[in-house]
Amino acid sequence: MSAEKSRPLLIVEDDPALQKQIRWSFDQFETQVADDRESALVQLRRHNPAVVTMDLGLPPDPDSVSEGFRLLEQILAEAPDTKVIVLTGQNGHANALRAVALGAYDFIAKPFEPELLNLTVERAFRLHELQQENHRLQAMYQPDALAGLLTRDPEMLRLCRVIEKVANSTATVLLLGESGTGKEVLARGLHQASPRKSERFLAINCAAIPDNLLESELFGYEKGAFTGAAKTTPGKIEAANGGTLMLDEIGDLPMALQAKLLRFLQERVIERIGGRQEIAVDVRIVCATHQDLKELIREGRFREDLYYRLAEIVVNIPPLRKRSGDASLLAHAFVRRFAEEQRRGSLSLTDDAMRAIEAHGWPGNVRELENCIKRAVIMADGAQISRVDLELGIDIDSLPDDSLDLRKVRDEAEKKAVLTALARVDSNVLKASELLGVSRPTLYDLMHRFGLK
Repeated sequence: MSAEKSRPLLIVEDDPALQKQIRWSFDQFETQVADDRESALVQLRRHNPAVVTMDLGLPPDPDSVSEGFRLLEQILAEAPDTKVIVLTGQNGHANALRAVALGAYDFIAKPFEPELLNLTVERAFRLHELQQENHRLQAMYQPDALAGLLTRDPEMLRLCRVIEKVANSTATVLLLGESGTGKEVLARGLHQASPRKSERFLAINCAAIPDNLLESELFGYEKGAFTGAAKTTPGKIEAANGGTLMLDEIGDLPMALQAKLLRFLQERVIERIGGRQEIAVDVRIVCATHQDLKELIREGRFREDLYYRLAEIVVNIPPLRKRSGDASLLAHAFVRRFAEEQRRGSLSLTDDAMRAIEAHGWPGNVRELENCIKRAVIMADGAQISRVDLELGIDIDSLPDDSLDLRKVRDEAEKKAVLTALARVDSNVLKASELLGVSRPTLYDLMHRFGLK
């Protein structure tokens, strides 16, 4: 019984008699009651109920369903996992179907049988529990395709989910990000998560090959096509047939080759240099660049029609300095890897070294961090890597206090939230408490603790 009591259930009903009846039906749950939209939202934010039962006819116009549908939309927007069971009148079948279409879990017509309502609520709770467990398992799951990517940053984790979703499609993907952010890691992960994973993954850097050689590298050439063409040689596009081709630094592709690449993307056929035969190629194109392609278009250095062919799916990769906690996470991983490679035994980073890593801007991103740690592993004298070994030139004493005392961090966050809420509602304590999802006495206690008036 105590386990069930902890399960929160919100009842939204403006009829006091019906309120009492529903509460009596669910005395085994931790029930909360609201009689209008505003109070329902307050209870939702305060108690985060797993299940809500609600009448569509709510004040100020109980004969209309507009207020009920407005509340339903707000509940689903603020708490999409919450299961909403709509109670409708005898002639409310159309409204009930509309509510389910919007996202309600189920509907029951009035007058209802307590046993049926109880069963529906139990099923809703069970489904909510299963979904929460599924979310927990998904959060723990690290897909093999992206095993080379280490991150805890929410934005990077979201990008991983994007890569997984588009992997099974045929869409061309454009990866945007600063040099060293991991564009090739994501491209390989996209390939490994796709049906093409058993075929080849090839990558070519458009900026690293002279313009007069890049065309033959991409499209291949026939024997005798030019001086030195001793034999027919397929290009990278043809060699990647059935698999994935990554065109890195696509912004450096010459204009003449941009037109030829556009034709391939449209027709999916190529012609080798010196050849006359069209060759059909089935390859997934993934492009990457650190440049602003839209700015290059304005400057006349990149074709707009090619951009829209390449940008079917655009993935913006944040730099390392904007990934919360990733620099420390990667630093520890690199230390372990390079210590094993260099046969240095067990190495660790000192506290000063960690503070320096967290404070550094890492303009070269993950690649710069990797090189820095590798050098430090080689140069370190003892079993620990110090700030001096990293050679980052950061004065630790000048850094701001980064205390991780949880009580202090929580107090600062609560004070900031209270100040923001009070400012937003012009110091109205009642409205501020509703906005924060706490009671008025709790808010007064917080204000007293932080010395706020």
